[in-house]
Amino acid sequence: MTTPLSPPRRRFVHGLTGATALAGLGLFTPARGMAAGAHDVAAPAILSGQVFDLEIVETIVDFTGAKRVATTVNGQLPGPTLHWKEGERVTIRVTNRLKEDTAIHWHGILLPSNMDGVPGLSFDGIKPGETFTYQFDVVQSGTYWYHSHGGFQEQTGVYGAIVVTPREADPIAADRDHTLLLSDWSDESPDRIFRTLMATPDYYSTTQPTFAGLVQQARETSWSQALDDRAMWMRMRMSPTDLADVTGATYTYLSNGHTPDGNWTATFSRGERVRLRLINGSAMTYFDVRIPGLTLTVVAADGLPVQPVTVDELRIGVAETYDVIVTPQDDQAYTIFAQSIDRSGYARATLAPRAGMTAAVPAMDKFQSLTMKDMGMSHGMAGMHSGMNGMQSDTATERSTAAAGAAGHAMRGMSHGEGGTAPSGPATIGGIVQVTHRQAEQSGPGNSMLADNVSTSLDDPGPGLRGSTRHVLTYAMLRALHTPPDERPPTREIELHLTGNMDRYMWSFNGKRYTDAQPIVLKHGERVRFVLINDTMMMHPIHLHGLWSDLESPDGAFQVRKHTLSVNPAQRITYRVSADARGHWAYHCHLLYHMEAGMFRAVVVA
Repeated sequence: MTTPLSPPRRRFVHGLTGATALAGLGLFTPARGMAAGAHDVAAPAILSGQVFDLEIVETIVDFTGAKRVATTVNGQLPGPTLHWKEGERVTIRVTNRLKEDTAIHWHGILLPSNMDGVPGLSFDGIKPGETFTYQFDVVQSGTYWYHSHGGFQEQTGVYGAIVVTPREADPIAADRDHTLLLSDWSDESPDRIFRTLMATPDYYSTTQPTFAGLVQQARETSWSQALDDRAMWMRMRMSPTDLADVTGATYTYLSNGHTPDGNWTATFSRGERVRLRLINGSAMTYFDVRIPGLTLTVVAADGLPVQPVTVDELRIGVAETYDVIVTPQDDQAYTIFAQSIDRSGYARATLAPRAGMTAAVPAMDKFQSLTMKDMGMSHGMAGMHSGMNGMQSDTATERSTAAAGAAGHAMRGMSHGEGGTAPSGPATIGGIVQVTHRQAEQSGPGNSMLADNVSTSLDDPGPGLRGSTRHVLTYAMLRALHTPPDERPPTREIELHLTGNMDRYMWSFNGKRYTDAQPIVLKHGERVRFVLINDTMMMHPIHLHGLWSDLESPDGAFQVRKHTLSVNPAQRITYRVSADARGHWAYHCHLLYHMEAGMFRAVVVA
C-alpha cells in the first residue's frame, strides 16, 4: 500500500479551464490555437504541401494559472501538424528565433543521416538567427511526429504531429480522421527538474511505501514475508513505487495542447469509422489510453499497418504511435482517457457528435506497486542483484554467430565479438531466461541492479495493467500486415543491457554513459540482431534513428516492425535491424531525462 504525499511536496496540477496563451508585452509570440474553453474543438494548425516554413520561438503560455515561457513551433503548442504525401520530396525551412541552438528530428522518418536533426552527431544544429533547410524524399506513409533534439526543448514545447498519406489507396478505411498528440507540461524549467532528479531521484514521487502498507501486506501474507520484502527493497536501494521519475506532482498532462479541463474535442457522426492517430509526444510519461463505452481496433503501430486487433485499452510508451478505429453507434459523447502509468494524473479529450458535449471522466485506476517479477525474481529464482553491494556485474557484449535460423536462437551459445568465449546461451525456463552476468562494462556505480532472471514474453501488459479486467493490448498481439523487405537471418548479435542507478540518477547502456562509450559500428548492408535486457525496474522506450526495428517473438519469428520499442522491467526482447542507411544515427531511451543522464549511444553504419 502507498500513500500520496501532501503539499507542498506534491503539487498535483490538474489545469485550469484550459491552456490560455497570453501575449507578453511584445517580447514573446503569443501561442495560437491554444485558448481552450470547456467546449473548445480547436486542433493544431495543419500545414500541407511540399514546402514548409517553421520558426522556433519563445511563447508565453498559461496552463496552471501561472505565466511561463515555452519554446514552440510557429507560436503553437503542439506545433502544426504536417501533412505529407508518400513519394514526394519535402523541403522544410526551420528558422531559429531562440537565444540558443535548436534542431528538429523527424521521428520514425527514413531519410539521409544529415537530415536527421541530431546536433553533434548528424549535423551541427541550428544557431540563433539561422535557418536550416531539411530536404528529403518521403518514402513511407502513416502517423509519425517531430520534436526538438536540442537540449530540453522537447519538454518545453517543440513537437508536433506528422501525417503521411499513402501513394496508393490507404489500406486503413475510415470516414473521419483525427490526430491526438499526448504530452506533459511542467511550470518548472526542465533544467531544474533534471537537477532535482540528480539530487533527489524520488522527489516527484506521489506515492511512497508506508507502515500501513507493511501492515496490510503482513495480513495478506505474514509478518516475516512482509519484513523480508521491505528489507530487500531497502538493500537494493529501490522503491516498489518507482514507476515514473517525473509525475503529476509537477506535470499537467495535455491532449493536443489542452489540459483535462480544456477538453479538446473531436467530432463524429453516428456509425462512422473514426480513425484516431494517437501519438505520445511526452518527455517522460507512459499513458494508458481507453475510451469508456467503445472498443479500440488497433490498425497501425509506429506508422505501419498491423493486422487489426480489438482491445479495451492500450499503453502507449513515450515516442510510440498507434492508429485505432472506433465506431460510435450512439449520439453521445465519449471521454478519451489517458492516465499516467503511476496514476498521478491524466490527459483527457472528448469524442462527440457536436461541439459542447461532454462525457463522464472515469476515476483513475488504483496504483499498483512493482513486484518481485520486476526485480527479476519471478518463479522463485535467485533474483536481481545489487551492483552497489559488490556483486558480480554483467557485460553487455557484441556477439557473432552463424545465422542458422531465427527460431530457438535464445538457447544457443555464441562467441563474444569483444574477445573471450561466452558462457552457454541463456537457458529458458517457462518464458524466463536465466542471465549469466560477467565482470566488465556493467560493474561500477552506473549499474546498481542486475536481473538474474528476465522474461522473454511479449504478452505482459506491464506494471500497472496486470490483472486488469479490461482487454489490454500487448506486443504479443501485434502482427505486421506485411513481411519486412529484408528477411535474411542475422549474422551476429549485439547484446545491450539497460542499466541504471536510481539512487544516483544514472542511466546508461551496459553501465556506461554516452560520453564514456564507443559507438556501435554496423557494416552497411548487414543484418544484425539486437538483444535488449532490462536490468532496471523501470520501463524504457528505446528508439533507433534511421533504421527499422523488426521485433521478434520469443521463438525468434518476425512479429512487427517498429521505430520505438518499450522494454518492461526485467524483460529481454530481440529485434532484427538491416543496416541499409549509411551515416551516424542516435540510439537512446526516449525518456528525456534518462537520455540526458547517459542512456544514449551512437550507431555508425559504414
